[in-house]
Amino acid sequence: MNSCTKTVQPPKATKKPYEMTDHGHVRIDDYYWMRLNDDQKSKKPYDDHAQDVVDYIDAENAYLQNDLSHTKEFQDVLYTEMISRIKKDDQTVPYLQNGYYYYDRFEKGKEYAIHCRKKDDLNNKEEIILDENKLAEGHDYFTLGGKYVSPDNVWLAFTVDTLSRRFYDIYIKNLETGEILDDPISNTEGDIAWANDNKTIFYTTKNKITLLSEKIYRHEIGTKPQDDILVYQEHDIEYYTGVYRSKSGEYIIIWNSSTLVSDYHILRADDPHGEFINFTNRGVDHEYTIEHLGDKFYIITNWEAKNNRLMEVSEDKTSQSNWVEVLPHRDHAHIMEIDVFKEHLVINERIDGTSKLRIINQISEDDGYIDLKDDIYYTYISTNREYDTSTLRFVYNSLTTPRCTYDYDMNTGEKILLKQQAIIGDYSSSNYEAERIYVDARDGFKIPVSIVYNKKMRKNGPQNLLLYGYGSYGSTEDPYFSNTRLSLLDRGFIFAIAHIRGSQIYGRMSYDDGKLFNKINTFNDFIDVGKYFIDQNYTDSEHLFCSGASAGGLLIGAVINLEPDIWKGAIAGVPFVDVVTTMLDPSIPLTSNEWDEWGDPRDKDYYEYMLSYSPYDQIKNRRYPNLLVTAGFFDSQVQYWEPLKWVAKLREYWIGDNKLYLHTNMGTGHGGESGRFKRYKEYALQYAFLLNLAGINN
Repeated sequence: MNSCTKTVQPPKATKKPYEMTDHGHVRIDDYYWMRLNDDQKSKKPYDDHAQDVVDYIDAENAYLQNDLSHTKEFQDVLYTEMISRIKKDDQTVPYLQNGYYYYDRFEKGKEYAIHCRKKDDLNNKEEIILDENKLAEGHDYFTLGGKYVSPDNVWLAFTVDTLSRRFYDIYIKNLETGEILDDPISNTEGDIAWANDNKTIFYTTKNKITLLSEKIYRHEIGTKPQDDILVYQEHDIEYYTGVYRSKSGEYIIIWNSSTLVSDYHILRADDPHGEFINFTNRGVDHEYTIEHLGDKFYIITNWEAKNNRLMEVSEDKTSQSNWVEVLPHRDHAHIMEIDVFKEHLVINERIDGTSKLRIINQISEDDGYIDLKDDIYYTYISTNREYDTSTLRFVYNSLTTPRCTYDYDMNTGEKILLKQQAIIGDYSSSNYEAERIYVDARDGFKIPVSIVYNKKMRKNGPQNLLLYGYGSYGSTEDPYFSNTRLSLLDRGFIFAIAHIRGSQIYGRMSYDDGKLFNKINTFNDFIDVGKYFIDQNYTDSEHLFCSGASAGGLLIGAVINLEPDIWKGAIAGVPFVDVVTTMLDPSIPLTSNEWDEWGDPRDKDYYEYMLSYSPYDQIKNRRYPNLLVTAGFFDSQVQYWEPLKWVAKLREYWIGDNKLYLHTNMGTGHGGESGRFKRYKEYALQYAFLLNLAGINN
């Protein structure tokens, strides 16, 4: 057999049986050996074990490149097409904060943003506070986690990740001299809160093994990081923790959060050496958020309110027993977030599956919603750093309307469009149609589905359709505009978002119906939507595709096990597929924080239920659809070995001629490539995979 023939054969991973026994049940994992810790991944040359893993990854990547080599030119066309729609010299809408207008701009030929400000007036001289392009030099991966200016506008604290593992280093820069101080602070979560003395910051560190944020430190400019003072430690391994500065500038706030419980500790920003005080006793199944305004805190809480209610409490007596209701719970409206202004409250609610912005004037007591005439859209509160203003900045977009940034006068109702995302070329929203349809799930639940297509490409009969879903953590996939998606729509694809249970499309009820012992509803909903499109002649099993990422990758893994025959092809991005093994091991990053989402398989009932849908455990000899799987070697959320093991095991049981590919990016993590344009290489690969299956190669 010649070398050319060898290179196009699907890789065959070495099997090293590893026995696991739980609740008297034995599982054999032949690919458990693929697990490496961070030290093994980072040290080069690799040790023998690590080299075996890397060799397998290389073999899978080589197989994909060889087998899809006929699409390489098409991938280049798609990539060029995608980035050609992006305005190269661009700028964000400036926002006002503490006497300065801040904005980011982009220059042609550069991957990263340049962060700028102007004092008092936009006609004044520009001051570049950070140039990411310079900071990124010499790094294959670079992400700016955040930037935080001191109250006196002199100091900038910013965070940087150059590994993609979401460990951030904190740097402090003097904006008057341009000097970046020595001794960065390492191993942090990336969040920073300035005290009002303009020399003290609070930050969060992470556990290097579990990756959970767990400690809050106080640092003073001019001191060594090793001398920083620990001010809080979270001991419960089911919680994340972090710190921020209230919009009012009067409080430093430590937050703690598990899947079902929130907790806060507060400290006056004028007293950085003081003691943090617990906001209220940590409850059970109680999630809430707080915002300071004047002499009180506003609270969005699910206390005796599934879809949340708004309450308030005096800043001096914050215990839950003192909370007073402002807006009651409503079955049809889910209160999601709040922004506070001197005379106004802005509330983002989801009503009948759609986000709406509600304005309450605290002086006149006027109460109403911003009028957004479309039926299918996505809106959210944007950057509003000023407290004493009647202007709200918000963002609006839809499946057919690019992102629009508005300023809204909360007293007069005047709405001013500041900027609409530029789509270079001949894009016109009138060429596209968006619809919201409702599909009956097998148990009677009404599943909302958002679809978009190019009107000129719409057929009376079956056509290519890509169904996208997520369905976990209460995260709702809103009908947003995608520049990238146009490359599918303009080649005749219908794109659909299934708003399945596990999201909060109808509020908390939708979430509770798609988690723990109800998780099967998430998968059934997605399958039922796919079958609906076939039954209604939108598409057929030769033209129906599906995709999802992370927990959405779990969705894809589950549905192709349950109903492999209705899909022509599937994409599972950084998929969470080895559910039981991962959730049995608290040493794996983030596991302990997830038990309230999936269940704790150390309990036999959860073990058996999770085992019944875990994609890795439910692989059988069957004809699967064509499948593309992606992974990031430094992924901090879904460890790289889950997609690797899944693909290796799938190859054992794979029947028929359909294609199975694994693409592992050796330099990135959960979010893929950094930078403004490099990320589109992976989109081009995924789209070429889909379009090639559809017989479209130009």
